[in-house]
Amino acid sequence: MAAALVGLNGVAYNQAYTMTHFTRGGPRTPEARKLSGAQKLKTLFCGVNIPRPQAVDTRTEIGPGCVSLSIPCADGPKLGAWYCPAPSARSLVLLFHGYAGEKSSLTEEAKVFLELGCSVLLVDARGSGESSESYTTIGYLEGLDVAAALNYAREHYPHQRMVLYGISMGAASILRAVAADHARPDGIIIEAVFDTLVQTVRNRFRPLHIPSFPAAEMLVFWGGRQTGFNGFSHNPVDYAKRVTCPILFMHGGQDPLARLAEGRAVYEAVPSPKEFREFPQAGHEPTFPRDPREWTAAVRRFLAGLERP
Repeated sequence: MAAALVGLNGVAYNQAYTMTHFTRGGPRTPEARKLSGAQKLKTLFCGVNIPRPQAVDTRTEIGPGCVSLSIPCADGPKLGAWYCPAPSARSLVLLFHGYAGEKSSLTEEAKVFLELGCSVLLVDARGSGESSESYTTIGYLEGLDVAAALNYAREHYPHQRMVLYGISMGAASILRAVAADHARPDGIIIEAVFDTLVQTVRNRFRPLHIPSFPAAEMLVFWGGRQTGFNGFSHNPVDYAKRVTCPILFMHGGQDPLARLAEGRAVYEAVPSPKEFREFPQAGHEPTFPRDPREWTAAVRRFLAGLERP
């Protein structure tokens, strides 16, 4: 029994490390549902390979005048970012990507925000794109990244309103920043948010058709120990209680990693003015490509509401 427990912890330790530390190259491990039985077994024992996310330069595609920035973070990392101004913009939207992503993945959303009259600031989380480091904490320490970017924007690009937009990990990092890192935006738009880190890790075991307990708990424990945070306290459903500004939730009805009920639980925890928009056919993904018209309409209404006294 003791040997089995040690072995299981060893597997969990290795898995947690490969999920939170990016590699220098090689092919990225496909999603579990796309793996064969033998590949799933190999991944289970050897871990995943996630190359460090590299940004594709889409600045000219986003808009004219788009410039690169470096934003210092309070605990040491430097964040890569792109700023693109809109003429006579009253609002600035700061965009934060998901797990193992980078800022160019938000190009289409940034273009819509610009078309709606907002300036945009696309930010690489620590470990991704043009930022320093090669690790991720799935939104925990990334809350410091959000707070740093917001402070930088207030100092260098003063607008009447500051709006934070994030998907998945980006959404969690925004709520973390508000709850723990003194971020005070004027509005928040989040997509595909998970309720707790433990639950979203459990959800990742479903395609493997193996029990999540106690493996999920072990992954959260070791991942936190390796990167310096308590994964069991990383709970957007708790952070949401500290939100004081208007917030728009957008969530896929078919999301297997942050299930619809879990997203709604985060929504219900928010005490401030809020709205929840479900995209029935979307999974754990940006909802804009699924329904650009509905996404744009929801965002336009939300931004218009921020302008009312």
